[in-house]
Amino acid sequence: MGTHYSSREMIDKLIGFDTVSRNSNMELIDFVADYLESHGISSTRVFNDDKTKANLYATVGPMIEGGIVLSGHTDVVPVEGQPWSTDPFTVVEKDGRLYGRGTSDMKSFSAIALSKVPEMIEKGLSSPIHFALSYDEEVGCIGAPRMIEQIAANLPRPRAVIVGEPTMMDIVSAHKGILTLVTTVTGREAHSSLVEDGVSAVMVGAKLISYITDMMAENKARSDADCPFSPPYTTLTCGVVNGGTAGNIIARECSFMWDIRHIPEDDPMMFVNRFIAHCDEEVLPGLRKIAPEASIVTEIRSNVPALNPEDSGEAEMLVRSLTGKNTASAVSYAAEAGQFQQAGFSTVLCGPGSIGVAHQPNEYIDIAQVKAAEEFMSKLIDRLSQ
Repeated sequence: MGTHYSSREMIDKLIGFDTVSRNSNMELIDFVADYLESHGISSTRVFNDDKTKANLYATVGPMIEGGIVLSGHTDVVPVEGQPWSTDPFTVVEKDGRLYGRGTSDMKSFSAIALSKVPEMIEKGLSSPIHFALSYDEEVGCIGAPRMIEQIAANLPRPRAVIVGEPTMMDIVSAHKGILTLVTTVTGREAHSSLVEDGVSAVMVGAKLISYITDMMAENKARSDADCPFSPPYTTLTCGVVNGGTAGNIIARECSFMWDIRHIPEDDPMMFVNRFIAHCDEEVLPGLRKIAPEASIVTEIRSNVPALNPEDSGEAEMLVRSLTGKNTASAVSYAAEAGQFQQAGFSTVLCGPGSIGVAHQPNEYIDIAQVKAAEEFMSKLIDRLSQ
């Protein structure tokens, strides 16, 4: 009759896999595939280049158009350096909460949906439910596009995608996009007393980071108070800086990672192109007067599109009818929803848990949120069984 797990048991199972993004997620994927297979449901893995990670998609119900995709990422962020009170990869229940890495972001959504597979089969879906589990969302939504491409090519067209990021089961119809970059400045080493003989990559890098900050300040100054995002403008921030070898050596190299989290109406490449033009036209000529070999190279590491609000979108209307909620909001984090939408699918965010505890030590989900998601899934199944 297939393997059965309660929602809590399935949450325990998924949290127990250490799928921090630097690790493989294959044990979790294999577990899910075996579980689905026990119910007679085949699944498809979509691997990364070296086959150490995989997406998985599967269909419960008839292979016809008009189904619903339930989307969740399998990876979680690291726990090192965080003051956890419990084992992050063992669910601990306390004071009406379940603690563990990924309880909120976002394994509980997938676990609850998977635990409902027997109910889906028992009630007999007249429209399909498609599971879509991805890898490497936390490092730039890298894995999902390969899976989305196959879903678009190989499955009957679904009418809506629900991405179960933690929204407290509220409806989120828009999220910012994110473009991540690395800029590497190469100068010339010299003794730190001979400043005119060298080009300090670190000091140039500092000026470029300041230029990035200035671009963000311009966005803030012209921001629209009616913009639904917080903050209500495109942000540009630098998160990591590396450079130099010693305090008395003019640094030859400096690199820094930065990101652009853009509201849907802003094109992030506008900021990238402006930054590169500033480097090429305003900064490099002066550096090369001292060091002809000087360079500034900027690479794009990931580019995740924003989720735009859809006018009477199928996904939002469906979730409104299931939750009884009549409003939708916008969030400033990026997610895979924009990638599904870019592929032509009506998409919305709705899932249990709070983004406020995501990535934090002692991450948790309220048991009340688990129950709310269980009720949501049962209503969805009933709807698709009519």
